[in-house]
Amino acid sequence: MTPQPNPEAGAAVKAADRAHVFHSWSAQELIDPLAVAGAEGSYFWDYDGRRYLDFTSGLVYTNIGYQHPKVVAAIQEQAATMTTFAPAFAVEARSEAARLIAERTPGDLDKIFFTNGGADAVEHALRMARLHTGRPKVLSAYRSYHGGTQQAVNVTGDPRRWASDSATAGVVHFWAPFLYRSRFYAETEEQECARALEHLETTIAFEGPSTIAAIILETIPGTAGIMPPPPGYLAGVRELCDKYGIVLVLDEVMAGFGRTGTWFAADLYDVVPDLMTFAKGVNSGYVPLGGVAISAEIAATFATRPYPGGLTYSGHPLACAAAVATINVMEEEGLVEKAASLGASVVGPGLRELAERHPSVGEVRGTGMFWAVELVRDRETREPLVPYNASGEANAPMAAFAAAAKKAGLWPFVNMNRTHVVPPLNTSEAELKEGLAALDAALSVADEHVR
Repeated sequence: MTPQPNPEAGAAVKAADRAHVFHSWSAQELIDPLAVAGAEGSYFWDYDGRRYLDFTSGLVYTNIGYQHPKVVAAIQEQAATMTTFAPAFAVEARSEAARLIAERTPGDLDKIFFTNGGADAVEHALRMARLHTGRPKVLSAYRSYHGGTQQAVNVTGDPRRWASDSATAGVVHFWAPFLYRSRFYAETEEQECARALEHLETTIAFEGPSTIAAIILETIPGTAGIMPPPPGYLAGVRELCDKYGIVLVLDEVMAGFGRTGTWFAADLYDVVPDLMTFAKGVNSGYVPLGGVAISAEIAATFATRPYPGGLTYSGHPLACAAAVATINVMEEEGLVEKAASLGASVVGPGLRELAERHPSVGEVRGTGMFWAVELVRDRETREPLVPYNASGEANAPMAAFAAAAKKAGLWPFVNMNRTHVVPPLNTSEAELKEGLAALDAALSVADEHVR
């Protein structure tokens, strides 16, 4: 679709937004949201006719891009048949979505509890773990993000937790492995893995194993930096959970449904959790949907004992129809395999080539269509380009980088001192190279801040 400029309409949209919409995670008077006129495939455009290649996939959820015709048609067909129905009934779209998801989840995660998104999936997974074990505490990593609801934001490790954390949520944080910024003075992935597992087991011992219901980890942390764990780490966490009777919860809200080049990131590590949360890519965010995939053992806890939780819109027919269509599209178009192939042949090599040319790039890491570029002031000291949780003038170098990317026609995912490369899985090779060229130009701006 060719964008048609209509600045008057854009001004009206912006005015209504500024008058009435209260935005997430924002100081309301300090933001200037872009008014979006439309989107298709890997692009979106504004009312002035400027088009942007979206390297954010929305918020890392439009895994099949915008306006995929088969998913749009499935939503329309479902709306004509049954727009909504209460969750206590068996409904075809809901049953089929659960079946298709269960076919792809690892191990015996064959029961699906539907939620409206990722945060409430985390809420319910942790509730299930606590009820299953009869224990109160949850362990989670500092470099993590699990959602914005009360329990989910408390298990989150990044600064968005601080305003809501009163230290009463039964959450204990620990350091997960990240060799580039190791907390364990490690020099190799093997050292980082061994020392991170030792640290976790020590944390379990000092907190009291009999008090810990669950350990929750993003299989590959997303917003916190796309940090694939070293070989053996997740298997080691699985062993610790088995040793101490702790439920392992893997959060696949961002990493799931093909993002990593496998259906779930857990497939990369051959690890089966007891509970797994999902959302985002399950239907590319076309209609809000999330859920918890539940092991046979935990499902059995609630075979004759009611599970005390639910949502009015759990398994909403429109959302489930979108999930069915999305999963089928991903199969038909080979998008999981495409993500793996283009990640290995185009994105990864392209980013590493940029790293060789730009002194502001400290590290490139990722897999599939799930990559992070760590920006630094000094490669030797690894000083971040901007301080942790920077804002205002302190964040000016990253703001300049983002502005340069947008000027080049690329909408970047920027968080702290990183840019994440997380395009739709069906972005073409030509489009990926277009985005990498825009990143090349923007990184030249970041280079100006290198010491």
